[in-house]
Amino acid sequence: MNQTWLGDLIRHWRDDDGATYRTWFLWDARIKNFRSIRRGLQEVVAEIKADTFANAYRGSSLETVLDSIAEQRQVFKGADHAFMWKPKLRIPDIYENRANQMAFGSFLDTCVCCNTEEHVIEAIRTLDRATIKGLGPAAANLLYFLHPTIAPPFNTAIVRGYNALTGADVRLGRWEQYLAMRRGILPLNAEFRNLLSNDLGAVAGFLFDCGSGRYPIPARSGTDAIDAWRTDLEQIRNETAAESKAAAAAREADHTHTEIQGWLRDLGRALGYNVWIASNDGARSYEAGRLHDGCLRALPGTIAAAAAADTIKLIDVLWIGADGEVAAAFEVEHTTSIYSGIVRMLDLALGIAGGSAKNFFLVAPDDREAEVRAQFARPAFSRVSGLDLRYLAYSELRNHRQSIARFGEGLKGVLAIARPLAPASATAFHAAGPHPQSSPAVVDAEDRP
Repeated sequence: MNQTWLGDLIRHWRDDDGATYRTWFLWDARIKNFRSIRRGLQEVVAEIKADTFANAYRGSSLETVLDSIAEQRQVFKGADHAFMWKPKLRIPDIYENRANQMAFGSFLDTCVCCNTEEHVIEAIRTLDRATIKGLGPAAANLLYFLHPTIAPPFNTAIVRGYNALTGADVRLGRWEQYLAMRRGILPLNAEFRNLLSNDLGAVAGFLFDCGSGRYPIPARSGTDAIDAWRTDLEQIRNETAAESKAAAAAREADHTHTEIQGWLRDLGRALGYNVWIASNDGARSYEAGRLHDGCLRALPGTIAAAAAADTIKLIDVLWIGADGEVAAAFEVEHTTSIYSGIVRMLDLALGIAGGSAKNFFLVAPDDREAEVRAQFARPAFSRVSGLDLRYLAYSELRNHRQSIARFGEGLKGVLAIARPLAPASATAFHAAGPHPQSSPAVVDAEDRP
């Protein structure tokens, strides 16, 4: 915007003892409440998962959270109204409709656990696609206390202030409107960052005071302002449509990858192994809990002490025996290249003293076997041709995992349904002993993806 008058107004706002900057944003209890609100939202998620969430707003764990938010002085006064149960309208429809309740719980769970703008925006769009009656962007006020640098608060006064200041035409009730307003707030905040804050509560407080009449701003009108707003809104709509399509495909791929990890987790535990789930995947939702539920949260000492421990932690699934050694390692390659998976396997095989790790499996869709074999046969992988690496097809795991879990012993059943990738004549990998410095040379520079 680059308007001197606006900078002067923000300075006046900061110095105004009755404005939100001093009465709320600098309020000591504001920051202290972030932690308690986060804990309260975690309790809401836990109750929804356990199907013990109240069937009305009064007396629910959500009421406790919203009471804390509504106490956050001017900006959040009335923030609880959108969540109060309105029996005649049957809204918001998260108290009686279990599917909607689960979608709301998943939205909160994702936002509690994630830490990136991308994940927050995708969670918003996923919730929006659920079209829950009566549950709109008022939920952004919950997000603000989870991600204050990503999600600005949202209420009538903030919208009025934003519209008056920018000439936009934001309207309440639609997530796309909120996202378009957020798109405009970010550059405004960046331009006056020295007077505002990385915490979007500051700019929201300023807009709130403008919209509530403390600093009346003549509503801007004119073709340029409205066109700029319409451009932002149309871009949000286009992005939402494109991302929804891409996200649907990505979610399907991710679901399959996570599901396979879940199968391997359950099978390993049924066979008596301790199970490790990749450190970057453990918090993913699976069935009624998390993927790492019932699994190791720390690698055994010898593995954790390995030079390549940071890489080993990223292997999709490890089965670890009572002796603390890796009995089997699994990399799930749903659509991705097999390069990184093989390199992680090699780090595991070469990086542990004594070379105790064995039985390595690439788990992939049935129609990828030819591709996996072709890749593994490339000269770039000649150094690992002796690695006892096996191909385990999805269908074999799907069809036999329950029988193996029930009647199997050790790795016999899994070895029976997996097929070796290395030629039968290949030298046994462990016969040569560990070579800790070998893994960086596995993939030649010209062969890197």
